[in-house]
Amino acid sequence: MTDTAAAAPPHTAPGTTAPVIETRGLTKRFRGGRLAVDGLDLTVPGGSVFGFLGPNGSGKTTTIRMLMGLIDPTSGTASVLGRPMPRAARTVLPEVGALIEGPALYGYLSGRDNLLRYDSADPTADPRTRRARVAHALDRVGLAAASARKAKVYSLGMKQRLGLAAALLRPRRLLVLDEPTNGLDPQGMREIRSLIRELAAEGTTVFLSSHLLDEIEQVCTHAAVMARGRLLVQGPVAELAASARGRLAVTTPDPSEAVRILKEHGLGGVSVDGDRLTADAPPATVDLADLNAALVGGGVRVRSFGIEGGSLEDAFVALTGEGFDVAG
Repeated sequence: MTDTAAAAPPHTAPGTTAPVIETRGLTKRFRGGRLAVDGLDLTVPGGSVFGFLGPNGSGKTTTIRMLMGLIDPTSGTASVLGRPMPRAARTVLPEVGALIEGPALYGYLSGRDNLLRYDSADPTADPRTRRARVAHALDRVGLAAASARKAKVYSLGMKQRLGLAAALLRPRRLLVLDEPTNGLDPQGMREIRSLIRELAAEGTTVFLSSHLLDEIEQVCTHAAVMARGRLLVQGPVAELAASARGRLAVTTPDPSEAVRILKEHGLGGVSVDGDRLTADAPPATVDLADLNAALVGGGVRVRSFGIEGGSLEDAFVALTGEGFDVAG
């Protein structure tokens, strides 16, 4: 597999169609009264690569488990591929590939034999083409050379690849991935991102939960942000990033003096990395030209000065009031 990130921007999804996932008022309350998901209204367009984001305890995994029929909601509705879940699970799930909370593997079997076992459990799978399907799935995730090794000696990244291969044994209309690059090295992460793009180009909708904001920005066309069980925002990734306030960026060989002057002018969130510093964007009442003049007048040699555009991380922090955590 090769990384095709530079081939086309990921934030255009001209092939998106009617929703493949839709929830209305979806709620899950566990015993003891803990509210894990609170009135979720989520819409995942067909043909999109949809990033599902949220800090620790936000309800992401609980939501995914309800969508896949693994647990029942307390109230509200969920539909997948236009059919109600969990009531239509038997007809929906054969069209869905899923990798949730890590793959469940038979350690004493080889990677190939694990996939043969998974495929044989599918009553709709043609046994005459089983080995060809398994070989193709192993090749797609880069495990063909290691397919004869027992799964118990696989690294975490290899196990993730094998779980993804299991989800790809058959053509799927929807692929649900929970932390798909967990345990992978940078090259493996690039390969999985490339594979996700390929699948989307072939018409598969990908629903991706990840703690890597950079990953979401690189591969996802749409995203949703959850916190404390509630949906905060959803929409195209480019629009979410653009909605975030930018940061003031200054390059100077005099960073300590620049920090002092910016703080005197009421700017917060100042951070320094070598000769580059950033700060919260000033309010609209502050003229950037005056701020630059104040730096120069204070003896700061300014090499560059300006407002950088917001990022998905900026939007996430602004929405949740906290940094990003792995669990969800």
